[in-house]
Amino acid sequence: MTQTTNEQPTGRAAKGTSGALVPVLAFAGIVVAVMQTLLVPVIKDLPQLLSTAPSNATWVLTSTLLAGAVATPIMGRLGDLYGKRRMLIASLSVMVVGALISALTSTLLPMIVGRTLQGFAMGAIPLGIGLMRDMLPRERLGSAMALMSSSIGVGGGLALPAAALVAQHANWHALFYGAAGLGVLSIALTLLVVPESKVRAEGTFDAPGALGLSVGLVLFLLPITKGSDWGWTSPSTLGMFAGSAIVLLLWGVYEMRAKAPLVDLRTTARPAVLFTNLASIMVGVSFYVVSLVLPQLLQLPKETGYGLGQSMVVAGLLVAPLGLTMMVTAPVYARLSAKYGPKTTLILGMLIIAIGYGAGLGLMSAAWQSLVIAVILGAGIGLAYSSLPALIVGAVPASETGAANGLNTLMRSIGTSVSSAVIGMVLANTANNVGGVAIPTMHGFRVSFLIATAAVAVGLLLALFLPKQRPAAAHTQLRASSEEDANLARAEEALRGFRGRVLDAAGTPVARAKVTLIDRRGRQAGATLSADDGSYALAVPTQGAYVLAARADGHAPLASSATHAGDDSAVDVDLALPGETVTA
Repeated sequence: MTQTTNEQPTGRAAKGTSGALVPVLAFAGIVVAVMQTLLVPVIKDLPQLLSTAPSNATWVLTSTLLAGAVATPIMGRLGDLYGKRRMLIASLSVMVVGALISALTSTLLPMIVGRTLQGFAMGAIPLGIGLMRDMLPRERLGSAMALMSSSIGVGGGLALPAAALVAQHANWHALFYGAAGLGVLSIALTLLVVPESKVRAEGTFDAPGALGLSVGLVLFLLPITKGSDWGWTSPSTLGMFAGSAIVLLLWGVYEMRAKAPLVDLRTTARPAVLFTNLASIMVGVSFYVVSLVLPQLLQLPKETGYGLGQSMVVAGLLVAPLGLTMMVTAPVYARLSAKYGPKTTLILGMLIIAIGYGAGLGLMSAAWQSLVIAVILGAGIGLAYSSLPALIVGAVPASETGAANGLNTLMRSIGTSVSSAVIGMVLANTANNVGGVAIPTMHGFRVSFLIATAAVAVGLLLALFLPKQRPAAAHTQLRASSEEDANLARAEEALRGFRGRVLDAAGTPVARAKVTLIDRRGRQAGATLSADDGSYALAVPTQGAYVLAARADGHAPLASSATHAGDDSAVDVDLALPGETVTA
């Protein structure tokens, strides 16, 4: 059974290091995000550099994507069980090893192995968000999670000009030596600044669930990334999609029955989590479109009639404000979310993205216009990305933060993968063939922007289905740094569930009593500690009969049955602990 530790998170950062905790964790997120765009400047040269066919060279990028998708939810769960800081350091260490392997080879197979290891580091993003929730005071949590969530875009945006500069003036292997150096620096800073969280989920690691999810994701993402090469209607592509559907369906059935599942599907089915994850896919689609279109438009020769004729480095610099604006947006998001709630900021962010792509349809004739598009989209994507972890954290207990944010990061990765496949197909099908070379057309670029706008529109529709929040309650939920605080915030919002007070035989409130919610199958459905006035609050996943178990030092334990009818109100249940004392 998966349980929350019966202590409020106590792994707070020491006063001397708490100020450095956020930038160190955000730096780790930026470092691992660099892996996603590290080779973009040399993509066209990879077949020659690795002495292989173009179809084989694409595995250098595909392997990183697949490894990141598989590792993200798994590392999040391992962090919940065995320590988020420990798993963060493990992720960065694997990335360093992978970067060094890639730096020392010019052949395909070792390069794929190295790039696969680099992809495993993507689990650092949800681990960092989980550490922030466990360590930071409430008033700092909103902007900190926003920065950590945005680091995946910041790293990708800043890596483009830096990688282009290195690729243009040095041996391409220097890209990997630089990445390894950044990884070592991040490990050292993490060891010096970041303490280990004491928040743990009890139970064991779900190895069959991890294997099933991994196989299902690979079968789903592989044909998405290779569909253009294999053919979208080929037996390989259709067979893998069908296999993915079967494996993920069986995996879901297994996870629903597992005592300690890798992903708690009942939690992910909650509207706040479900619609946040679905909207995340759409945000991921919109983010990757600009990363694919603008660099190509900027580097096309002016002789095409629409190309802007910029060098690789200049093109990277003009797109870099996309990441920089996302970074600057984090503190702005914190203020907006505190006043209006993360749902509103998510909607606002997607509206800005839609405006950016809409304006971009008419702003493709000069280099400075690309800069304007990058800034607008960076602001919108920054607000949207910043809202996602706050929505997730407010809907799950502290012991599931790593796994839940890992799943959310996976949803973004699926969005970028779908975007890469669809936009790549659009640009290829609309290209002009000149002397055997496919030249992207302005029509293809504009269609790509329209696809991004449509994805944002779908994301906006999904965001509207998120549960309503009063601004004050949303602010409390955003800042919650422990499971107990989050549950009390839910009580203030009158979400469906149970609430009441824990009392002793004399009617005196009992503080810090452990209250556990058990469903009809005997599985834990939630847990919290009572506040100083004895109050507690627990949300329920579905209507039905439950058992509320209460326990406190100096009192005999108590189990009380309770039923929730399934409406949106909270059921009041006071728990009176028996008076006889027990050995503490």
